[in-house]
Amino acid sequence: MKILLTGSNGLLGQKLVALLHQQPDVELLATSRGRNKLASMYPSVRFVFLDVTDVAQVQQVILQEQPTHLIHTAAMTNVDECELNQQACWEQNVTAVQNLVAACEQTSTHLLHVSTDFIFSGEVGPLSEEAAPGPVNFYGKSKLAAEQAVQACKSPWAILRTVLVYGTAHEYGRTNIVLWVRESLRAGKQISVVSDQYRTPTLAEDLALGCWLAAKHDATGIYHLSGREMLTPYQMALQVADYFHLDKSLLVQVDASTFAQPARRPARTGFIIEKAERDLGYQPHSFQEGIALLAQQMQLA
Repeated sequence: MKILLTGSNGLLGQKLVALLHQQPDVELLATSRGRNKLASMYPSVRFVFLDVTDVAQVQQVILQEQPTHLIHTAAMTNVDECELNQQACWEQNVTAVQNLVAACEQTSTHLLHVSTDFIFSGEVGPLSEEAAPGPVNFYGKSKLAAEQAVQACKSPWAILRTVLVYGTAHEYGRTNIVLWVRESLRAGKQISVVSDQYRTPTLAEDLALGCWLAAKHDATGIYHLSGREMLTPYQMALQVADYFHLDKSLLVQVDASTFAQPARRPARTGFIIEKAERDLGYQPHSFQEGIALLAQQMQLA
């Protein structure tokens, strides 16, 4: 099995490199638009520069490498940035996927595409794979258009949707709810945390494992991969504070209307993951276990 991975420098991409390079039957090719951040950590992993928005480059790399599977994690995921820079968002989230679909069809490569809960309206949740989409922001619209491109693919495909991914990564500038709450409370800073949005937060390691299980099982169709627990960001923040023995009184409970953000957020998403559990053997960590794993990783870093 030869797996080509896009977005190998990202949070999920890094977790997939760590996981896949250990698999004895996998030949891994990591690709990214930037320099290889993992060169010193995984010197045995082959790396190729790839800008997925460049159709000629995509064709050249995929036709040359002939991967059996392609796991596509590269995307523009900053929701507000997508709202403000819609052309860049469309190029990175839709045009890129159309490029990959066209190339995968030529090589009969199994395309595994990572998508998001933000394709949904947020009126109800948790959601099964059959739930009707209805995005409320441009990021969600772009990811839904990408899914439609994947579903038209003539070679095998799977769409792997996820929710609010958290974790630590090497030279990774972006933060997430666990790190943000821990650092803020450690600094004695009061922070406002939303209590009227519901999600099933996903540990990055769990999502990487779900992607690998889907590839290993040659899974096709749509799968929901997330944690099991429906939590508000405020409830998540309380768990983080408890775990690190930090002052919970610094957490201020607010509703989403407090924040003037360019992009609207769906109020309630979260996933039902029974299909992935049944078909793939997917077993995610609890949020508490995820915090503990991050704490351990931060001690080692």
